[in-house]
Amino acid sequence: MKFFVDTADIDDIKDLASTGLLDGVTTNPSLIAKSGKEFIPLIEEICDIVSGPVSAEVAATDYETMRKEAEVLRKIADNIAVKVPLTPAGLKVCKELSDGGTMVNVTLCFSAAQALLAAKAGATFISPFVGRLDDISQTGLDLIAEIVTIYSQYPNFHTEVLVASVRNPLHITESAKMGADVATCPPNVIRALYNHPLTDKGLAAFVEDWKKTGQSIL
Repeated sequence: MKFFVDTADIDDIKDLASTGLLDGVTTNPSLIAKSGKEFIPLIEEICDIVSGPVSAEVAATDYETMRKEAEVLRKIADNIAVKVPLTPAGLKVCKELSDGGTMVNVTLCFSAAQALLAAKAGATFISPFVGRLDDISQTGLDLIAEIVTIYSQYPNFHTEVLVASVRNPLHITESAKMGADVATCPPNVIRALYNHPLTDKGLAAFVEDWKKTGQSIL
């Protein structure tokens, strides 16, 4: 499974990229607004830090304006994935961009039927939102299982399942067990993957026992 970080915070992106475990970045208008920075220069900076896909989302909802915005975004860097909403206009833009060789991330997916449409439109990534489904008393991970199952039936589909709206490490591990291709997560959720009380307890014991030897490796 590939790990993308869902943020527009440059410090977090640099820190996670330095681990060698980061495969890409996703952003959206809300994250850009939270950063307080100018959109295009910020995306350019992120693309310089990360060699993997960087999702930059259109702001328009109508086809003509969305298409024009997509033209601007795709020229920022070779690793840009233009992010479009799962709407008729968004899928039309997706098809045109995909046919032209541009990566496309279709976002705001909440059903397997929508995911099927995105794959037929040539999406590079489909972003089902598991956490937001959980919020309305549905099981978001069920959607991941459905999409993975459907896509596996059709070898001509090359759309990767990008698990979005991830709230906790369980979302990641369960999605990985199902065969999802990517998880995009807030920085704190990625860092939470390291944590286990037995790791902390074992390390503390090793450190204490080593002190008793009075030795130094250096």
